[in-house]
Amino acid sequence: MAKDDLTTGPMALHFKNLAIPAALGMLFSTLYNVVDVYFAGQLSTDAQAGLAIGFQAFFILMAVGFGLGSALSALVSNAKGRKDSSGTRKLAAQGISFGVLATLTLMVVGALIGPHLIALVSEAGGYRDAALGYFNVLIFALPGFFLAYGGNGILQAHGDSVSMQRAMMVAFVANIGLNPLMMYGVPGLWDGMGFNGIAVATVLSQTGVMLFILSRVFRLDMMVGVLRAEFLPDLTSYRAIIAQLLPASTAMMVMFVSGFVVQFALKGVGGSAIAAYGVALRIEQILLLPVLGMTGALLPIAGQNFGVEQFARVREALFFCWKLGFAMTLIATPTLWFAGGFAMRLFTDDPEVIAVGISYLRVDGFLFPIYMMLFSINSLLQALQRPIWTLWISIYRQGFGVAFFIWVFIGVMGFDVWGVWFGIATAVISGWIIALIVANRVAKQHIGGLRPAMA
Repeated sequence: MAKDDLTTGPMALHFKNLAIPAALGMLFSTLYNVVDVYFAGQLSTDAQAGLAIGFQAFFILMAVGFGLGSALSALVSNAKGRKDSSGTRKLAAQGISFGVLATLTLMVVGALIGPHLIALVSEAGGYRDAALGYFNVLIFALPGFFLAYGGNGILQAHGDSVSMQRAMMVAFVANIGLNPLMMYGVPGLWDGMGFNGIAVATVLSQTGVMLFILSRVFRLDMMVGVLRAEFLPDLTSYRAIIAQLLPASTAMMVMFVSGFVVQFALKGVGGSAIAAYGVALRIEQILLLPVLGMTGALLPIAGQNFGVEQFARVREALFFCWKLGFAMTLIATPTLWFAGGFAMRLFTDDPEVIAVGISYLRVDGFLFPIYMMLFSINSLLQALQRPIWTLWISIYRQGFGVAFFIWVFIGVMGFDVWGVWFGIATAVISGWIIALIVANRVAKQHIGGLRPAMA
């Protein structure tokens, strides 16, 4: 059995080969961000709040990069499942050229709209100034992030999630050294760049990640003999990529817009609440990493098997993913409930920031298994070539739901910061119910349902 053939062999082995490296890669990616939060905290609470807001604005742009990775993982895995070597190579080449053009466009768009997004969710003063400076430098990291995620989608479709893991491990270690170097400089030689040095460190390290990932793509067997002409824009291929990318990217963009809604609601509380939310999100992300690795692995596994019309294995992959996810919940949920305060104190000694962060993590503990099922349903819908449903679910949950329910709890019922957390929870739970209904309906149409057919 070839390692990149996910249509045969034990399901547990495929999840192990894909999910563990992917989770480790995302762990180091999150630890990378944790290092940024730590060094920002060495400066001030305003710096931490500015980092949270500036990063949120940047990731609205990066939503397209995430979408490109998902699109190429789904399209390339479907083509590979059909044993279509030339189609697989063409999609990979077109995905890379599409990524280059889209990145250049988004850098211009980001420079124009980023400052307005930051101004919308912040008050004039120290933390807004920090966010603006950070964002204006970080935008030069967009090519590194964008093309790395696109290339990783191609690698995942071939059963390779180890390359991104290795790249992020090296980037994490590099960031530990680059952050203080860029911030504080070298005594007697260079004074450093202060807070903006964190963004410069990201530009340098992420560019390295991009170069490594692309080098791994070009070493794939299917890329041997690839012609320059295959990278020239082809409208048919671009349409296929856009059709898969837009729903996933828009859903991701809606998610980050949702983050701005939360920050808008928190800005009335002050910079401490925004800083707490930024730190608590990093803690949440660390515990979600195994789930993200596992549900990310579901996409190429289900995609290849759907491409070769092995529908029973698609269903098997989904239920195997859910079983593992519920086992992970048994560890993650108590950790969020009982160790949240300890985790917050690792990043700040501000008692107000710690208290607000603990309140978020306690509510988040109840949502952990629901996030797991939502992520896996998104992967299934993408594998079945129906990504548009991920968009509609996201628009409800993160576009309408978060804003509406936060308004209900704060504007109507008079809650304080807890109203923000309860609003998020209500949106997530109701979105999960809708996602289950949609997944069951789509599965009936394309793979005979979620549950195996009765004999």
